[in-house]
Amino acid sequence: MNKMIKLIVNKIEDFTIIGIKKIVRFLKKLRKGTYFNKKNVYKTSGILFGSFMLCGALFMIWFSTLKTPDINVFDDKLLGQSAKIYDRTGNILLYDLSQKVRRSVVPLDQISPFLTKATIAIEDNDFYQHGGIKISSLVRAFFANISNGGYSQGGSTITQQVVKNSLLTKDKKITRKIKEIFLALKLEKNLTKDEILTLYLNNSPYGGNIYGVEEASELFFNKHASEVTLAEAAIIASLPKAPSTYNPYAGKKDALLDRKNLVLSNMFKLKMITAVEYNTAKAEVVVFEPRNLGSIKAAHFVMYLKELLEKKYGADKLAQGGFKIISSIDYDLQKKGEEIVKEYVKKNEKKFKAENGSMVVIDPKTGQILAMIGSRDYFDTEIDGNFNAAMSYRQPGSSFKPFVYATAFNKGFLPQTILFDTATEFSSECTPQGVPKSTGAVCYNPQNYEGGFKGPMSVRMALGASRNIPAVKMLYLVGVQATLNTAKAMGLSNLDNASKYGLSLALGSAETSVLDMTSAYGVFANDGIRNNPVGILKIEDSKGVVLEEYNPAPKKVIEEQVARLMNDVLSDVVARNSIFVKSYFKNDIVAVKTGTTNNSRDAWSIGYTPNIVVGAWMGNNNNKPMAQIASALIVSPMWKEYMDYILTKVNKEEFIKPEPASSDLKPFLRGVYQTSEGIAHSELFWVDRDDITGAAPTNPARDSLFNNWEASIYTGDQEFSTGNPANNSSGLKVNFNGANTNLLKTDVVSVLVGGYDDQTTKVDFLVNGTKIGESAFSPFNFNINLSSINNINPENEIKIIEYRKDNNTRVATGYFTVQE
Repeated sequence: MNKMIKLIVNKIEDFTIIGIKKIVRFLKKLRKGTYFNKKNVYKTSGILFGSFMLCGALFMIWFSTLKTPDINVFDDKLLGQSAKIYDRTGNILLYDLSQKVRRSVVPLDQISPFLTKATIAIEDNDFYQHGGIKISSLVRAFFANISNGGYSQGGSTITQQVVKNSLLTKDKKITRKIKEIFLALKLEKNLTKDEILTLYLNNSPYGGNIYGVEEASELFFNKHASEVTLAEAAIIASLPKAPSTYNPYAGKKDALLDRKNLVLSNMFKLKMITAVEYNTAKAEVVVFEPRNLGSIKAAHFVMYLKELLEKKYGADKLAQGGFKIISSIDYDLQKKGEEIVKEYVKKNEKKFKAENGSMVVIDPKTGQILAMIGSRDYFDTEIDGNFNAAMSYRQPGSSFKPFVYATAFNKGFLPQTILFDTATEFSSECTPQGVPKSTGAVCYNPQNYEGGFKGPMSVRMALGASRNIPAVKMLYLVGVQATLNTAKAMGLSNLDNASKYGLSLALGSAETSVLDMTSAYGVFANDGIRNNPVGILKIEDSKGVVLEEYNPAPKKVIEEQVARLMNDVLSDVVARNSIFVKSYFKNDIVAVKTGTTNNSRDAWSIGYTPNIVVGAWMGNNNNKPMAQIASALIVSPMWKEYMDYILTKVNKEEFIKPEPASSDLKPFLRGVYQTSEGIAHSELFWVDRDDITGAAPTNPARDSLFNNWEASIYTGDQEFSTGNPANNSSGLKVNFNGANTNLLKTDVVSVLVGGYDDQTTKVDFLVNGTKIGESAFSPFNFNINLSSINNINPENEIKIIEYRKDNNTRVATGYFTVQE
């Protein structure tokens, strides 16, 4: 029934228009005199009378069926306000998360008077005098449209345009025009002139998805509507008539400036501005903001928030709810980070075949994300630049090792505890030499990234130099599950169960993201306290009601002593000097760890101070290998430059030193790895894995790996000393893996020093009377690369000289042979 009524109404409208057109054609002929003869007078009178009666009757029928929107639901008919994300200082990052309509509602007192006057001058100079419509304009437009057979002229006042933009459809029909007039008159009775003008300025189109003067001011001039100059106001007022015709970003700038001058001229004629203001504004060189592709800043971060917000509030609410979202982003840091990533990826694409990079900055005291750079360029289609590498799960390589050692510190190990960096077989199904004991047995004997072995090393040096074998040993000692528990508690959310990883977990076989790693390292920086990553500080709806607000929720996840021990090790410049030369800071103490995965698919660098954490990654989105080189060379320079910049923006703060180790701890944990007779033993000789701080195992061979670990430090070794062979516990002792063995010139020999004490200051190492190196740190060990020594002979002497605080020395001498 409704469809039939609508059809009849449409037909009546068509007949009415046809009738009016015939009358107009008749009047034209009448004006030319072609009907002024006696024969046609009666005919003419009949036609006029009949036509007017017919049109009047049809119009009355049509008008009785006319439905108009309810003026009382005016607010509900306005364009929905899009959700907007701001940085922490209030600068808009993204205007419309749905990319449909960008619109900000501001009251009239927050709009420049220049802008209101310019709008009235060009759109409706009698706005404050008429009652909603201008009869003269309507009549002129009516006859022009009928005469032209279309709807080219609107004759609309500002009030009518408010109705048209907010309450009616875009159909160009006479019925819509009559509704527009009717509602305009009604609107004038319900609202003041200022209220109507406010609606117009907040709802008019200014190009593309831009609605309202606030959004237009932000887009074109990066200003609020209250801050625009007279010339800028004239430009904005020029746009609603035909936004595409005057689009400055589409080659229409000259046309826009011409219309700007027309607006200024109208304002001057209407005495809205003085002659000086007119001439100054006309001569002003207006600078437009660069076009922001996609109308988005901090794009990867914004899309990260968008996903979170849509899950919580729904896409429709986000697009229409008018949310004002204050994010955690520091846009200065964000912008600088984007510049640095783009610069270094461009370099590294040629040098190391690394096409992409990512960095994240977090305040560890709050968890607030200060910057998130997800790729070298969000709009780069060659590498799928909109893919957020900061959220992508990748293997972290050696940057996972701190979670292993944090678990160890929690169980009682110390930075001075000795671990053996020696060739080690970690499968009990294989011999110490890595030979399967039975068919199908799988051996596991990882290598160090740089190759070779360094013998006994303190935990401090092993972690600082990122040695692989000590890390795997420590993981075995503390347990895979315990380490996973530590990492999960600190923020690595993507970890699976222990059976999936095995001992390779120590080398970063589990996958995680830059965001999670950066957040987790923040626990170390914050004395063991975790704050979950935060991207939103506050959300308000369109009426200013606070929907949610940042509420700190700190949680202690590791002991503060554990965090302080880790900070002390990772910030030790001496310990990391061998591979972290690119991470040296002259005036700041910064903890840092790098990581490189197999085949160099991922390069990581994560560092921190007590009040800032910066995580960096470099690689390829498609997981292609980069050049076979350490991450310290690939990603660390990028991370270092960014950290240098950030440190100039934050307060300087130093780490709290850890408490000294208790003298009650058993000697092995404090760095003693030899018996009173000077015999070195592997870690499993001293440690019960179920009770790290307890007594040494009575039968260490019960551990299935004990024989493999012991063999790794004693195969072919000789021992020589300065003490009495019958009682040499007080003398200098040296374990040298070369006895009764003809070495090759390519071999690396480990020299393990024992018998030293707190009076030892330094140990020199000499081969055939020539000094080849020294060690100034406990445990005073040294690796001899025979290929680097010029005076190697078939028979050789090795001499160790110990220097003591009382200026005395002790000397031990041994011998080894080298094959011709």
